[in-house]
Amino acid sequence: MKRINKKSITFKLFIVTTVFFISFISIQLIFQSLFFEKFYINKKTNKLKIELESFQKDYIKNLKRSTQTIRIIEKFEQSNNAKIVILESNGLLNYITNYEDELKDSTRVNVIKGIIQEWTSDPKAFIDLQNKGEAITYIFDSKFYNIKNIVCVSPVVINNIPVKVIFAVSSLQPVNEAADVIKEYYIYIYIAAVVLILILSFVYSEMISRPLVNLNKKATKMSKFDFTEKCDANREDEIGNLAATLNFLSENLNKALNSLRSSNKKLKKDIEKEKKLEKMRKEFVASVSHELKTPISLIEGYAEGVKDNIVQGEEREYYLDVIIDEAQKMGRLVADMLELSRMESGTFKMNMNEFILDETIIKTIKRLKNLNYQNDEENNIEIIMDVQDNLKVLGDENKIEEAITNFLTNAIRHTKNQGKIIVRAFIKQDKVWVEVENEGNNIPEGQIEKIWDKFYRIDKSRNRMLGGTGLGLAIVKNILELHHSEYGAENTKIGVKFYFSMKKN
Repeated sequence: MKRINKKSITFKLFIVTTVFFISFISIQLIFQSLFFEKFYINKKTNKLKIELESFQKDYIKNLKRSTQTIRIIEKFEQSNNAKIVILESNGLLNYITNYEDELKDSTRVNVIKGIIQEWTSDPKAFIDLQNKGEAITYIFDSKFYNIKNIVCVSPVVINNIPVKVIFAVSSLQPVNEAADVIKEYYIYIYIAAVVLILILSFVYSEMISRPLVNLNKKATKMSKFDFTEKCDANREDEIGNLAATLNFLSENLNKALNSLRSSNKKLKKDIEKEKKLEKMRKEFVASVSHELKTPISLIEGYAEGVKDNIVQGEEREYYLDVIIDEAQKMGRLVADMLELSRMESGTFKMNMNEFILDETIIKTIKRLKNLNYQNDEENNIEIIMDVQDNLKVLGDENKIEEAITNFLTNAIRHTKNQGKIIVRAFIKQDKVWVEVENEGNNIPEGQIEKIWDKFYRIDKSRNRMLGGTGLGLAIVKNILELHHSEYGAENTKIGVKFYFSMKKN
């Protein structure tokens, strides 16, 4: 069973409507019960008086025509449910219609006798009535028979001389009986009205409150940032206007909330990016400090040895060569840092032209061979080329050569003794692919993605003659991204393979 919420608008509307209409009908029925009889008696009394005054005029006009007089008397009695009695000015009975029939109803005859006797027993009052010449109306209450009657008495004055007195008597017994019946009838009317009011009040409260309850449900969902449902705004009243306003508010709030969420996501990304950049900056500073610390220490130590003349001859030359070599390494590091900074800033522009990629690869390999990597018998490395001819591509030849050089030098540094390096270049799916695979140890799976970071080294103890600055692959990454290339590194059966793609021109 549904629990009644006494604070709901439906319950309040039901109570207010019920109390109002029950109070209204109760007051109306009480008022009618108290004043209906008096109202009816007063109205009938006034009507009887007016009708008698009109009858009196017709009676005077037809005073000498007995037939016509009897006709107007009967007409008056029928239309007013009254009895006409006419007395002479001295109080003697002059006329009463159907007297023989009246004798059968002894009660009514006795009541009429009582009325006439009341007047004739007081001659002075009877004479004063005639002298005034005005009709009077009153209620005659027969104590013996407990019957009330309306009595209207009007003297007939001709030429300022009272000649007759007319009595009009109308019983109030039907009125009393009707009043009693109506009072009993009102009980049933009241019960039926209360039941009807309860039903109509419930229907009315539901009809009025249902759209408000629905609006409240929608508003509650809006307060929880749920704007999926819309209010029914088809009504052309205040509730319809309120629904349209809520829909408008919901739409605007939804847009504002989505915009705020989008801004928050962007802000969150910016914050994360800023944190990442800050972390990268700190790592970069730490890495640069670490990279510069060793050559600076070496330069400082060897320079002090030369200054103090600790060494002479060939050893002095060796000290100077170390200083020059470390200074060159620092110069390369600074140059790489500047180049990487330019690329990451977004201001660096490539010199895009068509060139033959296979010629660039061969040229780069020849240049590296002149560095005597293969002249060491213990570390003899074989470079195998599997390169297609006439591979025309679009790009910055110098930067692509720099990327290939970096891949090759990395491969040379990490190829095992007596190992081999395989360089491939071929066309696949309208793109030119370059692969550099060296024979050696695999890169640990958790570190493959990190090798493109600045200053990241898998094993710092594996440096060769071409010791890198730790920025080579980071520079290559930026070069390839500026060319919109696909690139990566993966472990193979024999070692590690680096690859990238170029647009076929």
